[in-house]
Order: sequence, then structure tokens, then C-alpha cells
Amino acid sequence: MRLIIHRTGKPYPVKHYVNMLIIILFTALVLDFMISYASISIVKQQSGRSLRDTADLYINRINHDFAYINHYMGWSLANDQIIETMDENASGSAEFLKSNTQLHQRFTELQKNYGQAYHFFIYLKNKDFFLNCAPLSIGYPDYLELKRQIISYAEDKNVYDKFYSHWTPILVRNQYYILNIVPYHDRYLICLISADELIRPLQSIDMGKNGTVSLVDEQGKNISTPIRVDETQALDAAKPSPFGLAQSRAAVTSRFSDASFSVQMIAKYGTFEKIMIAQLVIILLALMIAIVLCIVMLYFNKRVLRPIQSFSDTLARWNEESAALDFKNSKIIELEQASQQFKDLIGQIRRFKIDMYEQELEKQRIQLDYMKLQINPHFFLNCLTSMYSMAQMQMYGEIERMAMSTTQYFRYIFQNGQNFVRLQDEIEHVRIYLDIQRHRYRNAFAYHISQDAETGEIRIPPLVLQTFIENAVKYAVSRVTEASITLSVSREMQGDLARITISDSGPGFPPDILEQLIHGGPLHAENGNRIGITNTIQRLALLYKGQADVSFSNREGGGAEVTITIPVLPPGSH
Repeated sequence: MRLIIHRTGKPYPVKHYVNMLIIILFTALVLDFMISYASISIVKQQSGRSLRDTADLYINRINHDFAYINHYMGWSLANDQIIETMDENASGSAEFLKSNTQLHQRFTELQKNYGQAYHFFIYLKNKDFFLNCAPLSIGYPDYLELKRQIISYAEDKNVYDKFYSHWTPILVRNQYYILNIVPYHDRYLICLISADELIRPLQSIDMGKNGTVSLVDEQGKNISTPIRVDETQALDAAKPSPFGLAQSRAAVTSRFSDASFSVQMIAKYGTFEKIMIAQLVIILLALMIAIVLCIVMLYFNKRVLRPIQSFSDTLARWNEESAALDFKNSKIIELEQASQQFKDLIGQIRRFKIDMYEQELEKQRIQLDYMKLQINPHFFLNCLTSMYSMAQMQMYGEIERMAMSTTQYFRYIFQNGQNFVRLQDEIEHVRIYLDIQRHRYRNAFAYHISQDAETGEIRIPPLVLQTFIENAVKYAVSRVTEASITLSVSREMQGDLARITISDSGPGFPPDILEQLIHGGPLHAENGNRIGITNTIQRLALLYKGQADVSFSNREGGGAEVTITIPVLPPGSH
């Protein structure tokens, strides 16, 4: 049978295709220039937006800290019996000294929460008593100067209007500090923080070679160090420019809500100039490549494309007539080798499929090992924190039990290297974990474990139950109401299955999360917990070869419920 091919399109010379290639390359160059210009503009806008968002996040956090500290000092002056006792007793009396110690302890804890940069002082005007009520990190000369200024502020009748709920910068021995004074019946609580310490978190941001981050007062004067850009440069950076893309400096100023100073961030965008040069270099390279490609195309057509076309025609005839291939006249050694390579292709594909299957099995084994080794470091840190708190309260018996439970918990995790363990051992591990959490939450929840006698020797992958128990503790347990967690294990004679049910009295699964769990959709990561649920479901599917089942629901009386159904004998067991 002879195959006749009719050409439906008009043939063109190579020059025609070269011209088309040049047109396409020129169009690509123009598009590349436009895209480069747009990308530089977008990147600069996004960088400026990111800079402002960073400043807003920082200011919102500081505003929250300022508001809480101000409220705490006001509440302490108005309601705390400690300060009233100090004001009513002599400075050297036992009652005064005891109250002073208690006040120091409270504000030391407050300082631990907000950082050592915050300093707290108390001033009792009637007793002319001024003293810090938290550890200090300022020098004694600064302390004396600060004391003198605060006492002078307290003498001012307008001290309430000037300082209450209004954080104000003051200059102490060539160093700016942010001051807040809360007055109440000739009693004063003072909070102080260095301007440099307040702005330090933002100074770690890369603002460019000549960029800076600083605090400025209402007149625009810098009150923090180091100062790398003067006020004139800052004003120039803030002015709009008709050449916005070429402007390499930008300024962002954000004001605090209850303060008389602002954050000023000046960024030097020198990188955009480099981006523009790089884009121009890319365009020139593309033009050179286009010229070279045209030359190569002519040579390639003569020396390579025509022999390949002849090879393709011969191969097409071989497919139809099953005749032997002969490429000895192709003048290309590679084409002469193609016949044998084509014959070997089928065998290579079969071997490739086998290799891919073995690699997939190895990948699954590695994934299972990785899943088993996932440990939440926050749990270990929380255990240490709980034992530290118990030590402070001299709860030595609880410390012994907590330490023993924690030791057993981690021994089980680190010594377990098997795919399956006894269900009885897994339940005992869960019991130890719940006991540890009861120590942490001060018996804020109760748990109940019930198990059929014949289920103890059932084999189960390690750490499966703990994943769902951890989820129940995280979302069901609170210090407001006592929660309950239930774990029950039963055996179903029909089908030789084991049913494990984990339930709690918490708020249950959110509707959107429950919908994803029921339909097997992917869960977004949230501190690792949802990743753990997804990994556990994948482990069960792999190890039981699809014979295991996990179902999720919310109970009618409130709370979440997880039901795990597994074969009594894992795959491969006898």
C-alpha cells in the first residue's frame, strides 16, 4: 500500500520563517520591556505597602502594650490595697516594707511580660518617697535626674492632663525616654522606656544603604539613635515625584494613638535601579540570541532538519509496511543508531515502570518513618514550664509525678521504632499524656478510658490515638469550665474489626473543618495539629491498605467525636 500525502498549505522558503522569527522576537522584546517596567512598579508598590503594614503592626502592638500598662497602673492606684498601706504607714515600718516588697514583685512580673526595657516607679508625694518598683537597667545618674524631673512634674497641677494616658518623650542626660505618669490622690505610678529600646525591633529591618528607622516628636525631630538621615532628606523622600518609578527613596510615618511621637521609616530603594539595569541587559541578550538563532537556523535546516525529515518519512513507511529500516545514507550516525534504540525502547519502559514502583514504595516507607518521628516541641517546653511553676510553689510531690509521667511519655516515643504496637501500650501512653495535661491544667478536665478485655493485644500504629487526644485537649479543655474526654475501645465480631471512639465535651468541630474532614479534603496548617490529623489518616490508609476508616462528627449534646475502625489483624499478619 502506497501512502500519498497531499499538501494543503503553501510552502515557504527558510527566509520567510526567519522573518517570522525576527518579528516574534521583536514582539517578545517589546513585551519583555513592558513587563519589566510593570514588574518594577509593582514590586516597589508592594515593598512600600509591606513597609507600611510592618509599621502598622508594630504600632498596634505598642498601642496595646501602652494601653494595658496604663490601665494596670491606674487600677493598682485606685484599687490595690498595697499602695494604700504604703501611703498610710511610716516608711520604715514592717507594714510599709512588706507592701513595698509585694508591689515590687507584681511589677517585676509585669516587666517580665513586656520586657526589661520597661521601668516602673512609685512616688508618694505626702511621704516624699520615690523608688523603682521593678528591676532597673539605667545608670544611677540617670535615675537621679529622672527622679528630679518626675517630682517636678508631680508638682504641676496639670499633670493629669499632660501625662495620664498620654505617653510623652522626655530628655534625661542627652538620652530620650518615653514617660507615662498615672496620678491618684498624691500617689503616682510611673512607666518609662528608652526611645532606642522602643524602636529597636523595627531597626532590624533592611531599609537600604542609607535608610533608617527612628522615632520623631511632634516637630519632626529625631528622638532615637542612630540617626543616619536628617529631617531635610526625610521631607524630600515624602514628597511626590513625577518620576515615581525612578524615585529610590520613600518615607512612611505612622503615629501612635496615645502618644506625642511617631515612627518614621525611610527606605532607600537602590535595588530597583539594579533591577532596571538587569532588565535592559536581559533585553540586549535576547536580541543577540535572536540574531544568533537566525544564523543557526539556516545551518540547522541544511545539516540537521532535512536528514531528520528523511528519517521521519522512512519511519512512517516502516510503521505502515513493517519493513526493515536502513539509515546508512542519512549521514548522521545517531539516526543509524535509532533503529536499535527504538527496538530497545519497550524493554526500557518496562524496567522504568518497575523502578518507579520500587521508588514509590521506598518513598512511602520514608514518609511513614517521618510521620512517626514528629514530636511537638511545645509540649516538651510546656512540661518544663509546669514543673518550674510547681517548683516555685514548692509542690514537690506533683513535680515527682510530673517528671515520672514525662519520662515515661518520651521513653515510649523515642524507643518505639515499629510499624505496629500493642493497643494496650498505646492506651497506657495516652493515659500518661492525659495525666501530664491534668497536672498542667490543674485538673481542669476529667477523662475516662474503657476497653474490652480482648482488645489489649490488638496491633495499632504508634501515636495514632495521641494525635486525636491532643486535638481534644487543645480545643475542648479550658480553665473556665471542666471538660471531659472519653476513650472507648470495643471489638466487633462481625468483620473482625476493632472500634476506637474518642469524644469530648468541648465546642466540637467548626462546620467548615468538619465538612473537610468528612469529605477527605486537605486541611490548612494550624500550629501543626491539622497536619497531624492528615498525616495520621494517611498512615492508616498506607499501613492497613485502605481497610481502616476514620469518621468525624459532632455530638448532639456538644463536643467532637472521632471513630477509628481498624482490622484486628494488620495486613501481612498471621
